[in-house]
Amino acid sequence: MNDKQLVALQAAKYVKSGMLIGLGTGSTANYFIAELARLQRDEGLKVTTVASSTISGQNAQSLNLPIVALEHISSIDLYVDGADEITPEKTLLKGRGSDLVKEKLLAKAAKQFIAVADASKLVSHIGQNFVIPIEVIPFAWQLAKASLEDIGGVGDLRPNAANDGFWITSHGSYVLDMKFDKNLDASALNSLINNTPGVVEHGIFYQLADIVLIADNGAVSELSAY
Repeated sequence: MNDKQLVALQAAKYVKSGMLIGLGTGSTANYFIAELARLQRDEGLKVTTVASSTISGQNAQSLNLPIVALEHISSIDLYVDGADEITPEKTLLKGRGSDLVKEKLLAKAAKQFIAVADASKLVSHIGQNFVIPIEVIPFAWQLAKASLEDIGGVGDLRPNAANDGFWITSHGSYVLDMKFDKNLDASALNSLINNTPGVVEHGIFYQLADIVLIADNGAVSELSAY
């Protein structure tokens, strides 16, 4: 069993029958979805799920997990998802897969948000290993980019897979992939990007994770609190 699977199984221990569960997106989240399906099949677990992406929704449906649409919910009991980076203060960087709007909606709506990752995702500051994805309204992308450059951002629109145009999210936004000065802490950067006109959402998940579970060489530990 690899570390991603191990940490997903640990997160599944927080699940109780009757819960509405938010499903994350990515390889670690897929292990969690598979474990939910196993618990439903083998142990009679009764849960309803809501997906953060088309991919995780299709995965849940293929495993016969009951699923509801995001537009039909106002809160959820538990959300489990991975992260691209995690700081010691439990700030997360997410959104490389471009589903960050749904992911942040579920993280905010959850009574408990558990982030799951292996030790390779631990960083000293947000943006250490990856650019920060920032979803922008298509007609406003140049204005938004100029505003982000004014606060020290460097980057450009994410190209599509064929490299012949721009990446478009499932609900029609463009994505600016930006780097910022590492001396800008996550709190300040979160506020500055939030206050930029034209920005739909961004990949900094500041003070949203209640529990962070980290797997490292076959052992799972909980990252200490803020």
